[in-house]
Amino acid sequence: MFDLAHILDVLVESYPLFMKGLWVTLQLTFVSVLIGTGIGLVFALFKISGIKVLNWIANIYIALIRGTPLIVQIFIFYFGLAELGISAFWSAAFGLAMHNGAYIAEIFRGSIQSVDKGQMEAGRSLGMTYGLAMRRIILPQAFKRALPPLGNQFIIGLKDSSLASFIALNELFSIATTQGSRTFDEMTYLIIVGLYYLILVLLFTLLVNLLEKKLSAGE
Repeated sequence: MFDLAHILDVLVESYPLFMKGLWVTLQLTFVSVLIGTGIGLVFALFKISGIKVLNWIANIYIALIRGTPLIVQIFIFYFGLAELGISAFWSAAFGLAMHNGAYIAEIFRGSIQSVDKGQMEAGRSLGMTYGLAMRRIILPQAFKRALPPLGNQFIIGLKDSSLASFIALNELFSIATTQGSRTFDEMTYLIIVGLYYLILVLLFTLLVNLLEKKLSAGE
């Protein structure tokens, strides 16, 4: 039976534990999305380049990542990197980063290609190299256009970080399942962790919207 008073009591009592899990979740999300953004940008540039080998590398990478479950990728990184003495946190971070990178690559590719080709030609006519024109003219505009889907991918990455619980990383979801099993009160802890994720998603959505408005105002 749904007991709001009981849920509130458990929420208050479990606050210190969930704060520790929250910190791990935030670190994991930021690190994996940051690395994934770098990976995505590189493979987006590979995909739009005129070099076939780079096109193939990008297409194979994106197909492999998008065609296999994220949990499988995390386990591959976990068991593969464990032999090198790399921690569960970094195994999960690299797994999530590679996964995010495939989707971010497509976001950047679409954003870059949406910029008028004439702007690249104008930059080249002013004596800029391809790389300089891309960095100073194309990428700043592409980033603005990519911001909404990047924000959405960040939120997806936040929720996907819960899969790190399967490699014994003490993030939010792991705290909830552990406490639920210990107290035989799984439903209460699942509701509480759901509230934590909901609050985080709402906060990040607000931040992305504010950033979008700020960038739009600067145009």
